[in-house]
Amino acid sequence: MSLRFLSLLLATTFSLSAPVALHAAPRTTLVLAVSGEPAYGYDPVKGWGRYGNTLFQSTLLKRDAKLNIVGDLATEWKASADRKLWTVKLREDVKFSDGRPLTAEDVAFTFETTRKEAGTVDLTVLESVRAVDARSVEFRLTQPRVTFLNMMVTLGIVPKHAYGPDYGQKPIGSGPFRLVSWAQGQQLIIEPNPNHHGSKPAFTRITFLFTKEDATYAAARAGQLDLAAVPATLAANVPPNMKRVAVDTVDNRGLLFPMQPAKGEKTPNGATIGNDVTADLAIRQAVNLSLDRKALAAGVLNGFGSPAWGPADGLPWDNPEQRLPDTNPAAARELLLRAGWKPSTSASTSANASGALEKDGVIARFTIVYPASDGTRQALALAAADMIRKSGIQVDVAGKAWDEIKLLAHSNVVVFGWGSHDPQEIYNLFSAGASGKGYFNAGYYRNATVNANLEKAQQAASLQESLPHWRAAAWDGKTGFGMKGDATWAWLVNLDHVYFVNPCLDIGPRQIEPHGHGFPVTWNLQDWRWTCN
Repeated sequence: MSLRFLSLLLATTFSLSAPVALHAAPRTTLVLAVSGEPAYGYDPVKGWGRYGNTLFQSTLLKRDAKLNIVGDLATEWKASADRKLWTVKLREDVKFSDGRPLTAEDVAFTFETTRKEAGTVDLTVLESVRAVDARSVEFRLTQPRVTFLNMMVTLGIVPKHAYGPDYGQKPIGSGPFRLVSWAQGQQLIIEPNPNHHGSKPAFTRITFLFTKEDATYAAARAGQLDLAAVPATLAANVPPNMKRVAVDTVDNRGLLFPMQPAKGEKTPNGATIGNDVTADLAIRQAVNLSLDRKALAAGVLNGFGSPAWGPADGLPWDNPEQRLPDTNPAAARELLLRAGWKPSTSASTSANASGALEKDGVIARFTIVYPASDGTRQALALAAADMIRKSGIQVDVAGKAWDEIKLLAHSNVVVFGWGSHDPQEIYNLFSAGASGKGYFNAGYYRNATVNANLEKAQQAASLQESLPHWRAAAWDGKTGFGMKGDATWAWLVNLDHVYFVNPCLDIGPRQIEPHGHGFPVTWNLQDWRWTCN
């Protein structure tokens, strides 16, 4: 969206005669600029709500500010002794935004439709779901899955009577808001759902602008926004009429390694699997030792972030014991030499000039691929490449479109980003069974011990009882997916999510936010309040 178009949009839609920060009376409207607009629409069946507030739909369960799971639609939830049967009781006062009551039939329909969709939301473990009566639902699983509880947290319930192909454009739900209009790529306008069973929003209309970084920043400086999601490159320059809120996250960035040797194997869509250089453990561990993560957080993120050591730093299923020592390029090179990598005698001028090592005629060389549309990932790729080269590995860097990355991800090092409140993501990233499913386990990692620990975690009686197994999957003292084990990734940084916020706007307590700098900030949008009179 251009600056000129943004100015016209704000002027015609909101008739702003003065910057919003100058309003003295209590405000009833808000203007927010965030990222994360879903291309497929606001349909939970297709993945809407995985990383933030579903806005228009309610969920069976939800997370509070401290990430504890509490009830939303559900008043009771329990698993059978074998943990294959979940029974959920629903509250009785819930209506959709069209006035129709929400019943167990709608819950069963939502989960069954999502299972059949077999898309972004993975419900393959769900064998069946049925409405026992109007307020009771039973979920039968093919096997115990402790993370199934998180499906109840993230999957918004859609109405059986009003669901169809265009639902994502015109969602009907029982959440705190309802959609007024959506101009894709430009703006979303929402208003309170008068039938919502929970707390009532203080604002009669909220507009989301899907602007690019420069336009967002210009609008914030002009006083035309109440909240703006800004990248680290702009976070230090707070507009005079706003305050900065920096939120801790598990929104990480890291280098994914292809784990298999190149043997001519291909995916069903023709993508090459394997890389002879990154299939060597010494290469992967040397890369991890070469990286100065503190410097990346300070330099690339301007201090608005922190070093990343794993996929879930600081969450209960994280295992700090899997970490290698801090950056040590000399140790990295020594590790490579011990593993048989020697100064190159190749006829290749570039290999000799770069000081790259070689082993059995293979040059220690790979390409870091990043999405060309993402400036932060580009900067991380370039900075990481400079650090890695000091160990004797020749690194090229290439920006590609996402369609190209899908084909390159199994044979090249890629700058990916993850970060979830759900340990299911750990399972998806490191389980052999998830290999090549979308971007999950794109490196085709296989380790029988890790798989066994992941399965033990899933079959545990509770999240608390599963924690030792998740941690063991990362490092059990002998093996694991973490740095000391198979070093499947070289994690780089955790991003802070930085927002410029109107000083009169109270957005309440912040969760540790998951992947996605945008809609996660709205986790408690219905509780935001205007504090200036």
